[in-house]
Amino acid sequence: MRLYSLSVLYKGDPKVHLLKAAYDVSTFNFFQRSSVQEFMTFTSQLIAERSPLGSRASVKEQEYLCHVYVRNDGLAGVVIADNEYPQRVCFTLLDKVLDEFSRQVSKMDWISGSPATISYSALDGYLSKYQNPRDADPMTRVQAELDETKIILARKQNSCCEIM
Repeated sequence: MRLYSLSVLYKGDPKVHLLKAAYDVSTFNFFQRSSVQEFMTFTSQLIAERSPLGSRASVKEQEYLCHVYVRNDGLAGVVIADNEYPQRVCFTLLDKVLDEFSRQVSKMDWISGSPATISYSALDGYLSKYQNPRDADPMTRVQAELDETKIILARKQNSCCEIM
């Protein structure tokens, strides 16, 4: 399970523009990293542009799943992850990031902002924290522990039956 990109965009009247983004392209070949990052930026903008205000969606693009959340105020977030990453955790992350971003960055800066002018540094931290959904999300952690408990109980039940 892996997160590759976390982007915050603004869906303005003429088009969508990127406000801030974080990328983890460390698993790609060194010579491919810049083109993969450009692909993720382009895909994030395209998906946010095609999504209506107030919507959430997940879109499959090649071997990636792109999760988008566009709020009614035009602020949008896109997470690009692999196919195994839990969808619910992606949308929890997007909710958290967009709420925090809207509190820390003035709405006036959304309209004309760019990655160079917006001062919001939390995206890299969120991207690394959420690489393991089990560590970042309490509900995922509880589900994983429950699954482990089921496996242990099944093993114990099987071993008890073998003794008889």
